[in-house]
Amino acid sequence: MATPNTPDTTRPSIVWFRDDLRLADNPALRAAVDRGAPVVAVFILDEESPGIRSLGAAAKWWLHHSLNQLASRLADRGARLILRRGPAADVIRSLADETDAGAVFWNRRYGGAERSVDQGIKERVRDAGADVASFAASVLFEPWTVTTGAGTPYAVFTPFWKACQALPAPRQPLPEPREIAGADLAIASDDLDEWMLLPTSPDWATGFTETGEPGELGARQRLAAFLDEDLGSYDSARDEPAAGSTSRLSAPLRWGEISPYTVWHETLAHAGTGRHAASAHRFLSEIGWREFAWHIAYHSPDLATKNIKREFDEFPWPPLDEDHLRAWQRGVTGVPLVDAGMRELWHTGTMHNRVRMVVASFLTKNLLIDWRLGEQWFWDTLIDADAASNPFNWQWVAGSGADAAPYFRVFNPELQAQKFDPHGEYIRSWAPEYTGAGDGLAPQPIVDLRETRQRALDAYDVVKRSR
Repeated sequence: MATPNTPDTTRPSIVWFRDDLRLADNPALRAAVDRGAPVVAVFILDEESPGIRSLGAAAKWWLHHSLNQLASRLADRGARLILRRGPAADVIRSLADETDAGAVFWNRRYGGAERSVDQGIKERVRDAGADVASFAASVLFEPWTVTTGAGTPYAVFTPFWKACQALPAPRQPLPEPREIAGADLAIASDDLDEWMLLPTSPDWATGFTETGEPGELGARQRLAAFLDEDLGSYDSARDEPAAGSTSRLSAPLRWGEISPYTVWHETLAHAGTGRHAASAHRFLSEIGWREFAWHIAYHSPDLATKNIKREFDEFPWPPLDEDHLRAWQRGVTGVPLVDAGMRELWHTGTMHNRVRMVVASFLTKNLLIDWRLGEQWFWDTLIDADAASNPFNWQWVAGSGADAAPYFRVFNPELQAQKFDPHGEYIRSWAPEYTGAGDGLAPQPIVDLRETRQRALDAYDVVKRSR
């Protein structure tokens, strides 16, 4: 029997992987390895616990391939990835009983439902006589550590980011374990293929591979290529969808295939001086925008369904025009930049950020369709659909969210195309019929941009009068 305060290294440590599908800079995995006991690594597909949002179809595709690589990399170091499906509390309790686990480790989540699940599991594990610990791994500044002088959450990005930068610098990334002593136990595991995360009949995800390889190795390669080739031009070219100057790290960060700590410190190491340094800090401010999204989501756990600015509850959304919604989803609105973006999304599972703002503005303001329907479509079709950033950004465009764009700011997709795709390269790639390069005729616009802009402003007057 172990002496007091000495870990019993005969009882395995469970490492519960969630949105942290990596070996490098994984504090939960590092804690398990350092404990010295055999490691039981598990991923749980939980779509049953109260309040947990089921993954969209595109995200499931990415998850399948990322789990395959994680399992392979763990096996190379001596451990096995156990797959289980069901309510996380039940699965962890069952696995702890099966293995006689002495400790359970995980990296923290910040959604309301997820935190409730995790707190319940912590209590159960402790009551069963095992150790349990959680760690910061997916954000640089945990939401409760950043408050205004009055102790309240921030609602505007600029002061939020200044407050973050006044805090102690983000820690250095943890090294990847060279060896992981897997538990020598016969532990049942699901077959990943039986989870049916990949599309069939038809396989609509064939173009997703153009976005990049899922998994930790691909994430590292993307970061290295961005820092070496595109960081210096990021500030000047990041808004040009045809320029290819973005990091393409949104999916790896969403799935935790690379940590924000790694991105932060490697970017600073490549920052250089002058305009290159300014570009690096612009990129880091975009990492800060992701932090702000999680700050808001932590304090507003119903972010995907309720307006942050409650006066928008009075917004007079008209009856849904399903033909307009379908035209937007399919990319046949007759508006070239909108259609190019929606087709890029369908083909690759992602979309350039500037174009995301344009298509979201078109849906919510020109078509007067509730932002929640757009958020749900992105949730189902984006490989990087993030529980904070997705609804946060939709509310930002709609005008109902934190630090939101003023409602009267309606993105004009024609002017946006002239400014950010002046040679039509992006539109030619995804909606070639508008440039005369494709087969068939371009569809006619389903709405008049000027008339629908005024209609949106008239609707917003109802919100202003309700204040």
